[in-house]
Amino acid sequence: MGFIKVISIVNQKGGVGKTTTALTLGESLAFFNKKTLVIDLDPHACATIQLNYHPNDISKDSYELFKERPIRDLKSFIHKNKNHKFDFIPASINLSKLEIELKDKKDRALILKRNLAHFRLKYDYILLDCPPHLGIILINAIAASDLLIIPTQTEFLALHGLKLLFNTIGLVKKSLNKDINYKILPTMHDKRIKSCQRILFLLKEKLNRKLNNKVFSTVIHIDSKFKEAARIGGIILNIFPKSRGSKEYIQLAREILALDKNKDIKNERIDFSN
Repeated sequence: MGFIKVISIVNQKGGVGKTTTALTLGESLAFFNKKTLVIDLDPHACATIQLNYHPNDISKDSYELFKERPIRDLKSFIHKNKNHKFDFIPASINLSKLEIELKDKKDRALILKRNLAHFRLKYDYILLDCPPHLGIILINAIAASDLLIIPTQTEFLALHGLKLLFNTIGLVKKSLNKDINYKILPTMHDKRIKSCQRILFLLKEKLNRKLNNKVFSTVIHIDSKFKEAARIGGIILNIFPKSRGSKEYIQLAREILALDKNKDIKNERIDFSN
């Protein structure tokens, strides 16, 4: 697949685990000593709220990444705290203004890509937590990305969400004349339910065999510890490191690292004893 730097977590269906994936994968990559930046691009700011960042404490947020002026002062954007190992750029409701503000701008789909160029030099991985609807933010994120991760519940309605997203990817690919790499991440899987098993089988059958391995080997199962960690204001990997969900996202991080031909993780180890 080639070199991967910017990864967007996308799906036009809400409630599929986008924010959970962005935060937990970001923390998992950081555990592998990869310098990682997670950016909240959703006006609802779910990732920002989960990490206990509050609007009154934020001087600059991801809205600034859509300004046409070049970004030089990276430090003013970055937030860090003891609850996570990755660097973070929070979101705000200001993002909702971009549809109107960028309506008549030339090359408006490429603004984020240009501004992320400064961050690409500083980080091994940049993860974008995207809004669940088609708009200028999602289009910018797709245009800026080396890989799309598409969290997908193993249920029937999730397939409709995939169809919508594939249509969007096709439109962006055509308008930007750019190849778009993506992989499906099965989430919220309940192996006790036959219909979930059937959907997982269909995903792997159609997208792996027919479309050259478009589904991750890692499957994220239902785990109550995800909600409990979010309620506490943290990430499952740090609060419940021995949980099933933590170990599955560590495995996903291994897959991501293995996709990059320039990375070698065969000797990396994660300690779950704490």
